[in-house]
Amino acid sequence: MRVEILHIEQCPNWVDAETRVHQASAMLQRADASMTARLLRTSAEAAAVPFAGSPTILIGGVDAFPTGGRTTQIACRVFSSDQGLSGVPTVPALVEAFQAHP
Repeated sequence: MRVEILHIEQCPNWVDAETRVHQASAMLQRADASMTARLLRTSAEAAAVPFAGSPTILIGGVDAFPTGGRTTQIACRVFSSDQGLSGVPTVPALVEAFQAHP
């Protein structure tokens, strides 16, 4: 399973997202999971990938938390959970996303 975190320099949430991706992967004992992070510097770079704000977490090239929208703006992303809004998805949400993308 290939996981890629698309992020921008101005949004520090990707660091927490990376930590949570590793936690979710470990919980599922996904030894086949490889994780990379890609810094997007320009709107053109954002337009070339399925970017929905920073951090966008792709599993196998697909947004793990699709919103139906993409953006070319260099902007942060907000995730919704039972606890409210956050700059990163919860570990349980990541576990669920991993299970949906075998």
